Amino acid sequence: MLSAGYYDAYYGSAQKVRTLIQRDFAQAFAQVDVIASPTAPTTAWQLGSHGGDPMQDYLNDATTIPANLAGIPGLSLPIGTAAEDGLPVGLQLLAPAFEDARLYRAGAAIEQLITERDGAPFWAQAPSLVGASAGKAAN
Repeated sequence: MLSAGYYDAYYGSAQKVRTLIQRDFAQAFAQVDVIASPTAPTTAWQLGSHGGDPMQDYLNDATTIPANLAGIPGLSLPIGTAAEDGLPVGLQLLAPAFEDARLYRAGAAIEQLITERDGAPFWAQAPSLVGASAGKAAN
């Protein structure tokens, strides 16, 4: 819980860092329409293989955190599979604050390119999952 004695040490400092992150994104968006980056530093985990390690979860979210801190919209698209393990790879797109429509147009354009490349949207190529039990999804 925040108390008056800790406001500057924690919350105030965090707000200053957030402002710097927002400025960095604003400078980048002055030069580009959207920013593309990996959604995660690794491929998706094999279904049922993730042990729920909180540190691994945090590290796998590291590339999505800046958008949340800056308050800008982000979109993640599955774009293919890794040659090493055949597991899905995601592409993250970021746009300036309140430019969600720009983000959706860029995502739709990339999805169209993937559809032209592969003959179908990437999500349509995903295998069907059978059985709805703990840790598994259903159709």
